[in-house]
Amino acid sequence: MADKKKLTVAEMLAAARAADSGGSAEKPAADAPTPGASAAAEGAPAAPAKPASSPAAGEPVKPATAPGGGRLSVAEMLAAARKAPAAAAPVAAKAAPAPKPKPAAAAKPAEPAAPAEPRDTASILGAARKGEKAGPMSKAEAAAKAPAPAPPKPTIVVPPMPVKPDYAKPKVAAAAKAIDDTDRRDFVGIMLAVGFWMVGIIGTLWTLLTVKFMFPNVLREPPSKFKVGFPDAFPGGQVQEKFKAQFGIWVVNAEYNGQQQIVALKSVCTHLGCTPNWLEAEQKFKCPCHGSGFYKDGINFEGPAPRPLERYAIRLADDGQIEVDKSRTFQEEMGAWTDPASFIPV
Repeated sequence: MADKKKLTVAEMLAAARAADSGGSAEKPAADAPTPGASAAAEGAPAAPAKPASSPAAGEPVKPATAPGGGRLSVAEMLAAARKAPAAAAPVAAKAAPAPKPKPAAAAKPAEPAAPAEPRDTASILGAARKGEKAGPMSKAEAAAKAPAPAPPKPTIVVPPMPVKPDYAKPKVAAAAKAIDDTDRRDFVGIMLAVGFWMVGIIGTLWTLLTVKFMFPNVLREPPSKFKVGFPDAFPGGQVQEKFKAQFGIWVVNAEYNGQQQIVALKSVCTHLGCTPNWLEAEQKFKCPCHGSGFYKDGINFEGPAPRPLERYAIRLADDGQIEVDKSRTFQEEMGAWTDPASFIPV
């Protein structure tokens, strides 16, 4: 027994692959009796069969065979590997023909081994290392080996946050928000009011301009007839300038052609229309534009003025006051100063 070797895992795997792939195997001689059958038939102890020597390095591994001549299943090979080397699956060696054993009356035919469920290489190796039982696993064993399910995690229920009472609510933020809303509304209202006000002003201006456009422009002038006072307010040799700014005349009490007269001289130079000034010290009218000069009675004597000053119509009104009519003018070069309507005799 000492020279017998135990099959390695690699050798068993090689034999199992060869058996599953249907490779050729050496069959024992038909007439070679199995050890168990001879012992049962003759009642004598069966001679131990010579175990098959382990293949040498480099030699192909032959699949093991069952005593009845069939191939060993994977389950049988694994069971043989777990046991002692002497109990490994025997491989019938070629021997000399022996007499056929007599069938025993009480011997029963060997039941065929249940086909083992094919398993992959990783399962076979794991089973061989751990020493677990070969073959299919029952439901009870699978249930026993199955890991216990993890207990369900407890569900944490978070209660809702309680509602704050009114006294705990921040009042400052609410008041500030209310103030901001009020300021915003006031600003919007003010802007709308200003906008409507501007629209109203612009509309009113356009209306006034349209109305003014519908009516023609009228030059507002003082009346052509007006009263300047009584005759005794104008002494002889005097020139009154108080009506120059408002009515554009001088009321003069002067002598003309040997006759004392009160006349209304037009304050416009006969050269280019400038307004002369009365110079009391020099007793003359002097035009500031081009230097034309006129006597007290309106006759021109120097400068570029081509003719004397013009007169307005003058008369005594019903109330005794002097009335001037600017709608009529009298020119000396035309001989109009001799017209009684151009002077009041004193």
